[in-house]
Amino acid sequence: RVSTQSTGNMFFVVKLHHELLMHPSTFGPKLHDEVIKKLYREVAGTCNGRYGFIVMITAVDPIPLGQILEGGFVRFPVRYQAIVFYPFKNEVMDAVVSTVDALGFHAKAGPLAIFVHHDNIPSEMQYDMSNQCYSDDTSKIQKGTDVRLKIIGVRFDATEIFAVGTIKEPHLGVS
Repeated sequence: RVSTQSTGNMFFVVKLHHELLMHPSTFGPKLHDEVIKKLYREVAGTCNGRYGFIVMITAVDPIPLGQILEGGFVRFPVRYQAIVFYPFKNEVMDAVVSTVDALGFHAKAGPLAIFVHHDNIPSEMQYDMSNQCYSDDTSKIQKGTDVRLKIIGVRFDATEIFAVGTIKEPHLGVS
């Protein structure tokens, strides 16, 4: 069971759990600290296809007694609270262009990879193969350009989230 609380449009505070296997070499007076360190290493900065990108762990519940497994390892069921980044269709966000080609451009908004197809770029912006950019009389989209885009589709995998966007609406495009 997971409880969520919105902290904005695409960021949520979520209660999650994770099972950690601890090696016998970590047993001792600092076991509690070792469990928490391992939780941060294994979870923070990862993508969970169901809850989104785990941006940051904000709290860890008291750690219960572990279960001894064959071979000496101990399994600890750890509950924690985290801020997750979960993009939705129709959200507007800022991103940085990473690659440009004749099919469109790829951009990143934090850990989220977004593709904008040339059909979702205003028709007055033409692709320039020699400079690898889309441009019109007033602006240019090339690697490193900041753009404001709207998410029109999101695909969730077990360890990755991918989005498709558009800049073909008012107030979108080069920012």
